[in-house]
Amino acid sequence: MSFTPDRQRSEGLAKHGVRALGSAVLILTVTIVMWVLEAFDYTTNGWLDRFGIQPRDVNDLPDIFTAPFMHAGFGHLTANTVPFLILGFAAAARGIAKFLAASLIIIVVGGLGVWFLSPANTLGSSILIFGFFGYLVGRGIFERRLPDIAIAVAVVAVYGTMLLGVLPSDPTVSWQGHLFGLLGGVLASWFLRRGKIEAPRGASG
Repeated sequence: MSFTPDRQRSEGLAKHGVRALGSAVLILTVTIVMWVLEAFDYTTNGWLDRFGIQPRDVNDLPDIFTAPFMHAGFGHLTANTVPFLILGFAAAARGIAKFLAASLIIIVVGGLGVWFLSPANTLGSSILIFGFFGYLVGRGIFERRLPDIAIAVAVVAVYGTMLLGVLPSDPTVSWQGHLFGLLGGVLASWFLRRGKIEAPRGASG
């Protein structure tokens, strides 16, 4: 069966639309879960805060996987919600499987950075937010495709000032989570880059 260019184009647009919708649903669902968790935390006088990252406590290492979804109050969560939605959707829209793998890398790298260097219990989705930023910018650099470059430029233009958050200027803000989340995102974009996957199929000298 042959396909006309118009049909191929419409099927391609439909595929991208379904992917974008799935990405939006995923990010919105995670955001709702974070709000539900914070509401529960509020009613239990901060009981969930124990699932933040307690630095250099070996028994607390598993909490690097829970800390990014917990927050120190509704003010903290409110400040993180919009950038999480926007950067998370942008990171997921180009492929949910890669997004999930990138998120895992970000959580591990960011969480371990906090565990080794933070002076206090740390929690919040800033690790993921900075990680998504690094992932999107890194993807533009390493993949060198026009859509990824355009997204990277837009992300820097809108959220570039957040890079100041990697500096140790405010003792109440985890610059460790910001810095290592960002590094985790850049590493994820490098490990998951398209060229690395496709190179063995047809490398030429």
